[in-house]
Formats: sequence, structure tokens, C-alpha cells
Amino acid sequence: MRRSRFILVPVAGLAAAAALAACGSGSDDPAADGEISVVTAFYPLAFATERVGGDHVAVTNLTPAGQEPHDLELAPSDIAAIEEADYVVYLKGFIPELDAAVEEYAPDKSLDVLTAVDTIGYDATESFEDDHAEGDEHADEHADEHAEEEHSEEPTAADDTASDDASEEATEDGHDHEDEELEGTDPHVWLDPTRYGQIGTAIAEGLAGLDDAHKGDYTTNADAFTADLTELDAEFTDALASRTSDEIVTSHAAFGYLADRYGLHQVAISGLSPDQEPDTQRMAEVAAFVEEHGVTTIFFETLVSPDIADTLASETGAATAVLNPLEGLTQEQADAGDDYFTVMRQNLAELQTALGAA
Repeated sequence: MRRSRFILVPVAGLAAAAALAACGSGSDDPAADGEISVVTAFYPLAFATERVGGDHVAVTNLTPAGQEPHDLELAPSDIAAIEEADYVVYLKGFIPELDAAVEEYAPDKSLDVLTAVDTIGYDATESFEDDHAEGDEHADEHADEHAEEEHSEEPTAADDTASDDASEEATEDGHDHEDEELEGTDPHVWLDPTRYGQIGTAIAEGLAGLDDAHKGDYTTNADAFTADLTELDAEFTDALASRTSDEIVTSHAAFGYLADRYGLHQVAISGLSPDQEPDTQRMAEVAAFVEEHGVTTIFFETLVSPDIADTLASETGAATAVLNPLEGLTQEQADAGDDYFTVMRQNLAELQTALGAA
């Protein structure tokens, strides 16, 4: 899976984008034509904006159904949409290419939803601090097994050259990118229903600032959205109260806020980005953790490959199941009418089974 990079749109493309942006913008009042145009980065932000804005907004989601938003690359038409929009709702740091576009074309008409909530950090090394001493022996055994597999053949000169090139790329800007993946601010705030409600309130305030005539509607819609999320939060709390384990092992570190809200302990195979490939030591540590804590389920996601989760499950005897980070819906889910609430309740059912609360 490749990382998204900011691609400079050619001059001709920018001219076309500017021409598109000029169309239909003959009024300083964003609501003069009957509805506010809002561009959103990916599914949970689009869903919240639709719920809060109701009939007064036209929402464009830049990330199509079935696409992992980390892979989003902006087309000239996306640049035009951002420039033309009355409002942009995004999450800074999640899609760097979009961050650059917002800074260029929408710095004064955008909401970074991370500013609406208290964020938490992620540090992969924290996952094993409490268990490190007792897990060293098992982790070393797994590391040795992986090392034997990886070094069963002597490296070739081409391998050495590729390794040197990768090392130079990782350090050419003065940073070790692998180390950067070990920690950072967790962006997956929408997986805590309470924080997601706060995002809805922030969106309502932003829309009201553009369209004071419908401020009451935005407030009412945000309150209804929050009430639904409060109900969902209570369902999670009640359904997980009888669990026999707190440990969830996930394919990537998307569930820190969910774990924080409900007193769970997330151990992720990969880091904050699903692009990150775990190294031998990480796989060994997680395998040792699974065996020592009797973890029965390795969770994978709908929009990324399950291969890593499958590998770990086969090594440890655990089962696999889907825990959806709701970065986006699949096309099948969209066609079936699924939304944030239906998918979160599916997640709850999977957690109940995995944690002994079913």
C-alpha cells in the first residue's frame, strides 16, 4: 500500500480548477443559493456533516467508497472542489496531500476536527512495558524463528544495494521514518462516540458561522446526533461490562480511542498507518503477547489486506475477525445502506465474542 504524496497540479490543471471554482460563486453569502457546499476528507467526517447539516448542506466526500483514505491522491477536480467549497472538514495529518491543498486553497474556511477534541498519543513501545520482562524469552524465540526464515538464503548484491538505497531514503531528510511510525498523535477520534459527538458540535458551530439563518437547525441536528452517539456509548459500556479480557490485538493502531473509552488495551501489529510493515521483532513481540494472554482473536480491517493478521493467527492458533476502523465504507456496505452506527454495532458484537462478553 503506497503513501499519499502531494502532487503538484500542472499550470493548466490549476487554471481549469480556478475556472471551475469561479462558476456559481457570485455571492458572498454561502447560503444564498439555498445550501452550503462542504467538502469532507473521508467517511466519518462526511457522515457527521450530513447529519448535522441536513437539508442545508451539499456534502462532497473526497474518498470514494472502498478506498483507503491514506491512499487518496487529489485530482484537479478535487482541488477545484476544495477551492469552490464554502467549507472544508478534514483531519490534519491524516492525508498530507489534502493538508497541503487546504493550506493553499481553503485556510480560512476549514475545520480540522482534531481541534474539537482532546487527543491521545500512540507509542508502540508502551504496549509491552508491563509484560516485557516475562515476554522476553518468548519474543526471542519467535524472533529467532523469523530470522531463520528470512535468512534461509544468502543476500545478493542486489539486496545489499536495495537495502542501502532504502536506508538513504529513510535518512536523507534527517529522520528515521521507521522510528517516526512508533509514536505520534492517534487520529482515529471518531471511534470514541463521545469525541465524535464533540466533532458534530464543532461542525454545527462552523456551519452556523456561515449560515446564521439556520443556526437553530444545526444546533438541533447536532444535539440529535450526540444523543444517538450517547445511546451507542451506553450500549458499548453495558455490553462489555461482563468481559473476561481487556486485550485486543489489531492489524494497525486504529483503536486507541475506543480502547481509551472502554478500558481496553490495544496491541497493534502495525503502527498508526496501515502502510507500515511490521518488522520481525514486532511480529515476535505480538505473537508472544497473544500466547501469554490467551488472546483468541486477531482483528483485521475491511479496506486493507488481512495477510499480516492471518500470519499471526496461524502462528499462535488464534482466530481472525473484522474490527472496522470506519475510515470508509466498502462499496457493498454503502449499497446495503450501512452507516457509522450499524458498523459500530457490528464491531461491538465482534468485541463481545473476542473478549468473552457474548
